[in-house]
Amino acid sequence: MKGEKITDGIYRLGVNLSGDLLFEGMWPIPDGISINSYVVRGKTTALIDLVEDIGEKPAEFEQALASISLKPEDIDCLILNHMEPDHTSWLPEFYRRNPDLEVYITAKGAAVLKAFCGIEKNVHIVKTGDTLDLGAGKMLTFYEAPNLHWPETMVTFENSSGVLFSCDAFGSYGAITDTIFDNQLSSEQFAFFMGEALRYYANIVASFSAFVEKAIELLKNLDIKIIAPSHGIVWRENPGAIIDAYSRFARYMNGPAEPEITVIWSSMYGNTEKVVAAMIQGARSEGIPIHVYRTPKDDIGFILASAWKSAGLIIGMPTYEYKMFPPMAWVLDMFARKKLMNKKALRFGSFGWSGGAQRELETLTEKLKWDFMNPVEWQGAPTEEIMNLAKERSRELAAQIKAEFGK
Repeated sequence: MKGEKITDGIYRLGVNLSGDLLFEGMWPIPDGISINSYVVRGKTTALIDLVEDIGEKPAEFEQALASISLKPEDIDCLILNHMEPDHTSWLPEFYRRNPDLEVYITAKGAAVLKAFCGIEKNVHIVKTGDTLDLGAGKMLTFYEAPNLHWPETMVTFENSSGVLFSCDAFGSYGAITDTIFDNQLSSEQFAFFMGEALRYYANIVASFSAFVEKAIELLKNLDIKIIAPSHGIVWRENPGAIIDAYSRFARYMNGPAEPEITVIWSSMYGNTEKVVAAMIQGARSEGIPIHVYRTPKDDIGFILASAWKSAGLIIGMPTYEYKMFPPMAWVLDMFARKKLMNKKALRFGSFGWSGGAQRELETLTEKLKWDFMNPVEWQGAPTEEIMNLAKERSRELAAQIKAEFGK
C-alpha cells in the first residue's frame, strides 16, 4: 500500500480488512472494508486517526507512511477523531516509538484514551471551534460530533483545502484498491459504494440518526470541498452526494422511508413458509419494490439495511412456545436496538396449540411506533382461505404505502 495525495500537503494512508472477517465482530463484509488515516503536512506534520492492530495491517500502514517519506517518529501531532479500536488499537506501539507525540482529542475521548491505552502525557483537550495551526497555511479546526457514533467522536476540518476528515460519518463498507476517489468510479462502482454506505449506516450508525442530523446541521456552513472518511472512498468531486445520502438515511428513522417493502420470514416445519409466496404475490401486485430475506439463513446485517430503507415490513414467523420463533426474535431485537421506527407492518404465521408470537412482537416494537395491520394467523397447515387472505392483506399494505407516496 502507498500513500495517495488528496491535495497539496494532504495524503490518504489506507489498509483493507479482508472479507472473511466480521466488522465489529458481527457485521459481514464480503467485499472487505478500508481503514483510512490521513496526513496533513505544514511546518509540522499531523496524522489523523490510526489503524487497527490486526495481522499485517500496522506493517502495511508503515509502508504507506514510508511511501510519502515519513515514519512514525516523524509525526508531530496525532488527531484522534474517534477512539474505537479499528482506528486506535495500534496506538500503544505507535506511541512507544514516538513518546513526544502531541495528541488532540475531545474530553470524553481523553478518558477513553487513558482507559484503553494508558496515555496521559501531551494530551490536548479540544472542543468545537478550537484550532491547530500546522504552519505553511495548514490550519485544523475541530468540531465535536457526539454519538456519531461514540460519545467522544469529533470531526476535523482543514481550512485552506476544505477537506473534512469525517471519521466514521459518511463512510461505507468495501475495500479500496486503485480507485479511491468518487470521480474515478464507474456507474456500477458508484452504485456499489452507495449501497454499501446504506448497509454501513444501518449496521453502525442507524440508532444515532438524530445525532447525524445535528452533525450535518453543525457543518452546513463549512465550505466543504472534499470529504475524507475513516472507511470508504474519498469524495472530492461531489461531497454533497454522500452528505445528501446520509441525510436521507437519517430521515428514514422518523419515516416515511422509501416506497418499498422488505419481507422477512422464518419457518419451523414449513407451514409458515407455504404462505410466503402468496404474501409476495399480493404485495408485488401493486408494483412497488419487494425485497425478501429468510432468517437465520440471511445475515441480519443485510436484513437491517433493507428494512431501514423500506417503509413497509412483512414479518413471517410461527409461534414457538407461546412466543416468537427465536431466529426472528433475534432480528426484531436488533431492529429495536437500532431504532427501526415508524414502519407499516404486517405479520403472518402458523401456530400449533396456541398463538403468542403476535403479542410478543407488538410488545417488543411498541416504542418503535409501528403501524400494524391485522395479522394473518392460522393453526396448523394453511388453507386456501388463508392463502387468499394473505394475498389481499399484503396487497392492502402495499396499496397504503403507494398512497402515502402518491404513487
